[in-house]
Amino acid sequence: MVHLSLTRYASIGFFGIGNMGKHMVTHLIAADHRVTLFDTNPQALDHFKEQKQAKIASVPQEAIANSEFIILMLPNGKIVRDLCQSNIFPSAKKGTFIIDCSTIDARTSKEMAELARSKQLSFVDAPVTGATIAAQKGTLTFLVGGQPNDFKAVEPILGNMGKNIVHVGANGSGLAVKICNNLLVAISMIGTSEAMNLGIKLGMNKDVLAKVINSSSGQCWSSQTYNPCPDVIPNVPSSNDYNGGFASELMAKDLLIALDAAKQVKALTPLTEKATELYNQLCSNGLNKKDFSVIFKYLNEQ
Repeated sequence: MVHLSLTRYASIGFFGIGNMGKHMVTHLIAADHRVTLFDTNPQALDHFKEQKQAKIASVPQEAIANSEFIILMLPNGKIVRDLCQSNIFPSAKKGTFIIDCSTIDARTSKEMAELARSKQLSFVDAPVTGATIAAQKGTLTFLVGGQPNDFKAVEPILGNMGKNIVHVGANGSGLAVKICNNLLVAISMIGTSEAMNLGIKLGMNKDVLAKVINSSSGQCWSSQTYNPCPDVIPNVPSSNDYNGGFASELMAKDLLIALDAAKQVKALTPLTEKATELYNQLCSNGLNKKDFSVIFKYLNEQ
């Protein structure tokens, strides 16, 4: 069991300072943690250069060697694997907790957990839901897969960045739940975009249309909290030219992970297949860096 003072004032190494990671780090600093940051993009670190409790690492080992906890928020499984095998596993001190908040395939995560245990390290998968808005507000949901004792150890750390910390099962379980959630989010985003596009083209006022949908059986997260139609909801990516959110190329990647998982267990996912096709088309048309709600704009322009 990790002592309370360790989790309260822990030294944390953080890898991946993107749209989500920068907000997560901000909350860790606010909770009096000493955070050492590393990102392959130096500009991503500029915001933290003047903060006393944030140290910028020039090489990965600087964010590993003296950290009790290491948090990963990285784009894909290959990067997670390479970082773990080349840097974290050789450099981390025994007893270090590795918290992987990336959305990757469960197979890679399970393999990393086994390798970590062989080196007397602990590894949990803890992908997040809630998008950048929740990251900014500190209300993310973390879906944690790992041993019960490891979950208890990392729960206070995750609690500084999120509102709901859920232990969903053994290693890889967090990612299994996240993959299922993301395919549903993508499909509902496409559905909301289609409904908003159709209603507007039929002459409906977009605000009235959104209000009716959100008070009827069509209500969903994509319509009520993250509406893809510009200027329906303030402070979401669609009202900021689809900037600052969850990149469409990452959603396309997550959908491919879901399709691969479905293939392994022979599950039928026809809607996921179509959603993947649409997001791949969207990305090939230069919208890959835009928030995934840009599907509204893409469908409207076809």
